[in-house]
This record gives sequence, C-alpha cells and structure tokens, in this order.
Amino acid sequence: MNTTAWPAPRSAWTMVILLTIAYVFSYVDRSILGLLIEPIKADIHLTDEQIGYLIGPAFALFYATMGLPLGWLADRKRRTWIVAAGVALWSLATAASGLARSFGALFVARMSVGIGEATLSPCAMSMIGDSFPPERRGKPVAFYSAALGLGAGIASLIGAAVLTWAKTSEGITLPIVGAVKPWQFAFFVVGLPGVLIAVAMLFVAEPPRQGFKAADGPVAAGFANGLGYVKNHIWAFLGLFSMVCVMTITAYSHGFLASAFVRKFAWEVKDFALVNGLMTLAIGPLTVWSVGVFCDRWRNAGQTDAPFRLLAMGFVLMVASSSLALLMPSPLMAFVLLGLSTMGIGTVTATGIISLLDITPSPVRGQLVALYYMVISIAGLGLGPTSVGWLSTRIFGESQLHLAVAAVPVLYGLIPLLLIPMIRRQYLAQLQITNQAP
Repeated sequence: MNTTAWPAPRSAWTMVILLTIAYVFSYVDRSILGLLIEPIKADIHLTDEQIGYLIGPAFALFYATMGLPLGWLADRKRRTWIVAAGVALWSLATAASGLARSFGALFVARMSVGIGEATLSPCAMSMIGDSFPPERRGKPVAFYSAALGLGAGIASLIGAAVLTWAKTSEGITLPIVGAVKPWQFAFFVVGLPGVLIAVAMLFVAEPPRQGFKAADGPVAAGFANGLGYVKNHIWAFLGLFSMVCVMTITAYSHGFLASAFVRKFAWEVKDFALVNGLMTLAIGPLTVWSVGVFCDRWRNAGQTDAPFRLLAMGFVLMVASSSLALLMPSPLMAFVLLGLSTMGIGTVTATGIISLLDITPSPVRGQLVALYYMVISIAGLGLGPTSVGWLSTRIFGESQLHLAVAAVPVLYGLIPLLLIPMIRRQYLAQLQITNQAP
C-alpha cells in the first residue's frame, strides 16, 4: 500500500468528533417520527398505512439509493462540503416536518431527510479511512459508530418528554410560525440545531486520499470499477453483508418494541421510551467504543482479522438475546436481554464497517461504503418492520405481537449463524489479497 502522509492526529480526531455529532443528529432526526405517531395521526388524520409509508419507503428508498451516486461523488469531490450540504438539507427537512399539514407534505419532508442523510456515512467512512492507518482505525470508526446508540437513546428520551408534556400542555407559540402542537415543536427542536453542524463542516480540512494497489493490479475510481471489484470478490462481500443485514433487520424490527410492551406488559409508550432511552444511552455507545479499543489491541497483537472475530461474537449475542427478550415473563427480565441485544447490535455495527474498510481499496471506498449502507438499509427497513407486521397479523395474531418480534432474528439469522466458519474463510482470503503489495 502506497500512502501519502497521514493527517495529524489532532486534526483527524477533530474531524471524527464533528462527523460523530452529525451522525447523532441524523439518527435523532430519522427516528423521532416513530415516537410521535399517535399525535400526528390524530392531528393530520392519517391512516396506519400512510404512517407506514412515512416511516419506511419515504425515508429508506431515497436514503438507500442516493448513497451510490453520492458515494461516487465522495470518491471525486471535496467530501467535507458534501457532508455540509447533506446536514443542512436533512436538518431543514426535519424542521419542515413540523410545518406539514398533509401526508404529501410529510412524505416530501421525509424523502428530503433521507437524501440528506445519505451523504454522511459514505463520506465519513472514506475520510476516516484516509485519516488513520489500519492499525489505528478501530477507535475512530467505533467512536463514529457509537452515534447510533446515542442518537437512538436521545430520540427515545425526547419522545418520552414530548409525550409526557403533551398531557399537560396546550401548545406553544413560536415567532413567525405561531401556535404549534407538541409534536410540531419536537421536529423544530431536533431539526434546526443541525444547521450549525453544517456550517462547521465547511471549515473542516479535507484529508488527502491514500493511494492503494491491490495484488490484482491498480484499482481505479469509478462506479463500474466499484461494482466490478465486488463482483470479482463476491463471496467475501456477500458473507459480510449478510451478517450485517441481519443486524439491521433485527434493529429496525425493534420499532415494534413499544407496542409489544403495551400489549404484553400493559406499559404506556412514554414509560417504555424513557427506560429504553436511558438503557440505550448507557449501553450502546460504551459497547461500540469498547469494541473499537479491543479491535485495535487485537490487531496490534497480530490478530489481523480482529474486526471479523468481534463481528461474529456480536452476531451470536444479538441473535440469541433478541430472540429471547420478549419471551421473558417480566419487563425487567425482558430489558436485561434487550440490554444484551443492544450490546450485540452495537458490536456488529462497529465491526461490520471496520471489516469492510479492511478489504476495500481506497479509490472505490466511498462507493463500496455507499453500497454497504444501501444494502443493509434496504434489508433493515424493508424486511424488519414488514416481517414483524406480517407475522403478527397472519401467523401469531396481533395480541401476540411479542412472538412476531422474537421470531425475526431467528428467521433471518439462523443461516448466516451456521455459515460463520465459511464466511470467515472467505473474508480471510480477501484480507490477504488486500494486504499484498503489487
């Protein structure tokens, strides 16, 4: 591998911190809608079917598919400016959701949030990959990935606060906008501060792109080159992608957890949101950061496939705990297993992208990261909530929603679980190819 000089650690970590803050904002803006369903339905008179379109296709279709052209752009243009434009777009679109008074307006706003958020991770992972050598890449990637836990926890706590406030408040009056409902105010609160992050990104230094030559010759930048590289090494990428897809399917299926707690344990949504938010904040970021530390230590000790080993461990923990959580007889026991599930999901989240970076050439890294997020996003949003709903209505009965949630990790995770040894062999072969000099 031929490289230019790596950026100074202080500069590189400043960039990582700002990207992580942006990622936290993105997840809060993405997920807040799920906790505001009831007041939005009551105020705008939407059906459950329309809400489903807003949570899933409106966001996911554009978030996933726009990643590929934006990944191509990230391999050619100034990535910090692309991120700045994306953060500004999704932040303003989130705030605009609070002004929407129809299904169509909310759909366009959610679509815009998806397009804006699609800019972030391809550019972020490309910049991190060009700012840290492989043996020091685990911590910054884990730090960035920890934003998922932070964002999920913060979104849950904001939702709990809004739902509690809604019971005692008649609304609030804002300049220009006038009187707004609590759910509208929530969109303003989480959306508008992101504009400051967008401005800050304009002043971040662009890291120099690191040169790369693989054993099978130079890898040129270009959309066709990125897809061609995956095609030529399909089994390594397919195995890795399949394991991470099970993680996103499981994670997005947890969107039904609040309703499952209502039906099984007679909890209120606001109570679940509060406990779940505190648990996620306590466990999620710490797990991802710890995984990054262990990953770097193992690699420095000579374990070149450390990311994949940790990925496999997290995968097993996630499938087992997610399947058993809602089969427990009490909310306390259910939350204990959901805590373990959060650890497993966080481990797969952090190590999946590190594993991908290790087997991906720099000239097509932005595109392959975009492809990675496109595939796992479509799988997660397309199969996770849909499978729970189908199983609940057609198989178990809607009063047994918790059984549908419990079935999804096993349904999708069993085959990859059995194939982990074979997937690891393919990954090691690709890792050897990537690390060979020309």
